[in-house]
Amino acid sequence: MTEAPLRPSGAELLEIRRLRLVETAVPRVPSDELAAMNRAWDEAVRSNPSLFDGPVAACAGMEREGADGLVLSWVRTTYRLYALRLVPGATSWLPNLFVSVAQPTDDGRLLVGRMSPSTADPGRWQLPGGSVEPPEERASIDEAVLRRNAVRELAEETGVETAPGDLTRWLVTREGNGNVGVLFLAPRRPASFLRERFAAMVSCERARGRDPELDRIALVDSPAGLARLDGPHADYLEPVVRRYAGLLSRGRA
Repeated sequence: MTEAPLRPSGAELLEIRRLRLVETAVPRVPSDELAAMNRAWDEAVRSNPSLFDGPVAACAGMEREGADGLVLSWVRTTYRLYALRLVPGATSWLPNLFVSVAQPTDDGRLLVGRMSPSTADPGRWQLPGGSVEPPEERASIDEAVLRRNAVRELAEETGVETAPGDLTRWLVTREGNGNVGVLFLAPRRPASFLRERFAAMVSCERARGRDPELDRIALVDSPAGLARLDGPHADYLEPVVRRYAGLLSRGRA
């Protein structure tokens, strides 16, 4: 296997046939970095009290396996570990492992959403998705687990419910900060249906006194459409939209 080191290198899109996930041990965090991490986390929580230190699966490595396979190593940790990114010179930080969903419309556009002010990335446009939750102790992560995570994120963020078996694994993305995502393609839906489900979800969340994770959605069919949206974009977003537009032009989507 040829190792693909996790380092900032710009967004990448990988098309693979086989995906394997392997759990590994959490790396030791030096005492000085641990103290700085805790201070950074406490400061982040003071700035955004909605942050929580829940369980999460972080990506510990990515390796090619043969000509068409990929192995993702992961560890059980909590969101606090990601505060190491805020510590200058920290060497023991790990990238995020996340799932995302490309939800197309009948006319070939993709749904993108803007993260709400209460999230970790307020104002950022991205596909519906989120960090992977680790399974119970001694249970492993496989593609079925990723699909269930992706279905849950799509429903929670957009109100659109989809069966896990209706998702097709499409791409693996790697952002400039090293974060690795497994991207699934959902069945096409009418644009009006997507807007109605999102509006109903937002109304329900606010009625419960909660902020939705996405405060706005848009339907885009090209990088030019993305460029018209105010605010930052996830590194992978423009390449994914461009790739999907290419599939449409070749009649493969």
